[in-house]
Amino acid sequence: MPKALLLENLHPQARTILESAGFEVTTRTGALDEDELADALEGVHLLGIRSKTQVTAAVLERADSLVALGAYCIGTNQVDLRAAAARGVAVFNAPFSNTRSVVEIALADIIALTRRLTVLDRKMHDGIWDKSATGAHEVRGRTLGIVGYGNIGTQLSVLAEALGMSVVFYDTAEKLALGNARRLGSLDELLDVADVVTLHVDGRSGNAGLFGAEQFGRMRPGSVFLNLSRGFVVDYGALKAAIEEGRVVGAAVDVFPEEPKRKGDPFESELRGLPNVILTPHTGGSTEEAQEAIGQFVSHKLRDYLATGSTTLSVNVPNLALDAQPEQHRIAYLHRNVPGVLAAVNNLLAEHGVNIEGQLLATRGDLGYVVTDVGSLVDEAALAALRGRPESVRLRLLS
Repeated sequence: MPKALLLENLHPQARTILESAGFEVTTRTGALDEDELADALEGVHLLGIRSKTQVTAAVLERADSLVALGAYCIGTNQVDLRAAAARGVAVFNAPFSNTRSVVEIALADIIALTRRLTVLDRKMHDGIWDKSATGAHEVRGRTLGIVGYGNIGTQLSVLAEALGMSVVFYDTAEKLALGNARRLGSLDELLDVADVVTLHVDGRSGNAGLFGAEQFGRMRPGSVFLNLSRGFVVDYGALKAAIEEGRVVGAAVDVFPEEPKRKGDPFESELRGLPNVILTPHTGGSTEEAQEAIGQFVSHKLRDYLATGSTTLSVNVPNLALDAQPEQHRIAYLHRNVPGVLAAVNNLLAEHGVNIEGQLLATRGDLGYVVTDVGSLVDEAALAALRGRPESVRLRLLS
């Protein structure tokens, strides 16, 4: 029976789907460090994680049985994707399933900060009645600047316009503006006009330190700042200084450069205790609806990859959409992308009397993936010959 290890308190649907597909599933509530994870992966075929568990090249090197990895979240920067591909471990994530949840918390943060609800709430809890309109504004008519116009940024754009906000955005890639949103040519242009700046960039290394003292200094006096993307893209010391000097009058932060591994662990940040600052523990996508959708989506991808070889939406291996072939046998062959592999595979199968019924090939960077359907059982000698080829990464026979 194949084994799956699910970490970081994934939705119960993740386990249910894999168990229904015949997997022996072990779950743990927290993240594991490098050595703990490597030890736990002995004999494990599928690994499911969220954002805290770091799957390094050293971990992958020791995970001899691991075939696929599911990141039950949007980001995959916690996984060494190149090392995973080199060892034939396909990685899947959930790029769309929690988009709405992140958008809704962004809107909630924008309204709460613009109305200074955090300050009023704290005073009421302290027994102070301070009825005043000073510093409180409607979001209608204000300009929202979105940095990163992907799945989250575009949906936020549409809903913000419905609230009466003007929307401008900046993205390094060419993106189609939705509604009345306006694309600006640089981050500086956005900072010059935005009353609210919100970051929705991905986890690529080039985004590290994207927002610091220079960017906060360029923001309009009295503006609001949100980071619901990645902790390492912002200099939070610079944000603290901008808040203390009054240039930024409110901030919401959901992600941090270093985050506790487990629920209940202590949390430290220079942003604690600042007025009109909302701090949340990386829960932008943590609604019951989003977590259920993510659990279903990623587990289905893992199940299908093990059963049919389908790699649709994998982030690190060539993508092939494959249906089950109940009356045929399937050879799924990950290999280095060098000339002549397809011809060599076909010649080798012909030498062993194997008749090819259908075949698909896709490449991605230095990795190739050829899936061959055959009408009869393939003998072990043919499989051993394929595995022994110098370009081989991983070969699986799917019945």
